[in-house]
Amino acid sequence: MHDIKNIVIIGSGQMGSGIGQVALMAGYNVTMIDIKDEFVDKAYILIENGIKKLEEKGALGEGISAADIMERCKKSTDIASAMKDADLMIEAVVENMNIKKDVFKTCGENSRSHCILASNTSTMSITEMGKASGRPDKCIGLHFFNPVPLMRLIEVIYSEESSNESIEIGMNFSEKLPCLKGKRYIAKVLKDRPGFLVNRITAPVQIYQNYVFDSCAERGISWEALDNDTIGGPMAITVLADFTGIDTMYHGQLYYSKTLSPDFAPGRVVTQLFNEGKFGAKTGQGFHDWSKGRPQPNKDAGKAKIYNIKYPIAIMVNEACRTLEEAIIPSWKVIDDALMAGFNMPPPMAPNINNSAKIVDDLNELMDLTGKEYFKPCDLLISEKWVDMK
Repeated sequence: MHDIKNIVIIGSGQMGSGIGQVALMAGYNVTMIDIKDEFVDKAYILIENGIKKLEEKGALGEGISAADIMERCKKSTDIASAMKDADLMIEAVVENMNIKKDVFKTCGENSRSHCILASNTSTMSITEMGKASGRPDKCIGLHFFNPVPLMRLIEVIYSEESSNESIEIGMNFSEKLPCLKGKRYIAKVLKDRPGFLVNRITAPVQIYQNYVFDSCAERGISWEALDNDTIGGPMAITVLADFTGIDTMYHGQLYYSKTLSPDFAPGRVVTQLFNEGKFGAKTGQGFHDWSKGRPQPNKDAGKAKIYNIKYPIAIMVNEACRTLEEAIIPSWKVIDDALMAGFNMPPPMAPNINNSAKIVDDLNELMDLTGKEYFKPCDLLISEKWVDMK
């Protein structure tokens, strides 16, 4: 098993920059790559500013300076050249399979035989990328969460052809990466399925959200009233959608509609916003106007009385049981821990170990309400045998 020293990160956006920062802080040599010099220069400055802030707080360790760390950071627009000395490549480009496959092909053709090729994709097939590389046994998923320096979770994902050695190298590397808020939590994901673990478990909630959005639009209920249904969480439902990005939701739902169920297809409201280019916070307009900053609650709008928190909880418990059925993960405790580490989300499983029958009733009720067959309770949930899979 080769030691990892030289990391190449392809894609220097927010995720790539975050991965680069924690890899540098862990002592690795890092080369940031993108298609234009201006993109890599921006990432370099972002990383440097993040590390300088930690230096000012005395958080880098005794005798370690930001300048020392940044000496190990290189910039490039040439994948083939940068890969010659790489021990590990992490791809963090746009969620487009054709672009990802091109990256993996170039990396596979220009790297040393021991080099691990990893993707930070949140949903797409690691197996397909591995085939494009010509060395599928060396290809794995390393799925980070945003912002990388703060969010504890990393999913290390098997493709259909990943070797155990490649996965262990990925696990060892991930465990060495610092986290500014607590200890890293590494979840080993045993199968390459859409959404992998935590994204898979939360994705079906969007089916319910589309139903809610479309129902409000049909009834003339304001988004402020709907948001008042969901006050108490980190963000109100439409504010969170805008923050995530309507385009991100739209493309993710399309992908799941092709790979999991047609029920994931984007609803009428999300489709309209997408077609109008109203992507949320990033464009200044989505469900809300963001030109003056984050939208604030409007209590005078009253409540829509449409959104019911019992349904998202039931949906997540059911989907978690599906991941157990499919042997994506062996333990519901890992699911609870991963959701907390990746999304700061309260665990759905432990509080419901005695509530399987109620969850089943809620899901059947939700199927009748929405007409969506994907909410059908799975066999493991109905049998309650998931409770023993701790």
